[in-house]
Amino acid sequence: MGNWVDIGAVNDIPLRGARCVNTPSGKIGIFRTLDDRVFALRDHCPHKGGPLSQGIVHGASVTCPLHNWVISLETGEALGADEGQVGTIPVQVENGRILMATAALAVAAE
Repeated sequence: MGNWVDIGAVNDIPLRGARCVNTPSGKIGIFRTLDDRVFALRDHCPHKGGPLSQGIVHGASVTCPLHNWVISLETGEALGADEGQVGTIPVQVENGRILMATAALAVAAE
């Protein structure tokens, strides 16, 4: 995936919190877990399009604020009895900065 874009400081996102980043391919939710891992998902619940970045982060999951669907931050898949998936975007943290893979943005928008 060669190209990465700096999208901000990891400390700008609280533990068990999220932020939304606007991209040419749509909104991306950036999530930080209690154990300080960072994930990025398309900010659109597969159920009814709820803004996942406004949901509750718990473990390695986020609960959609609209209808309580639980989405895996690792795979983007709906958990439990629900079915559906949201696109994931590779991210990495270097020197306290969050870097997002630019090549994955077009795929995440599909």
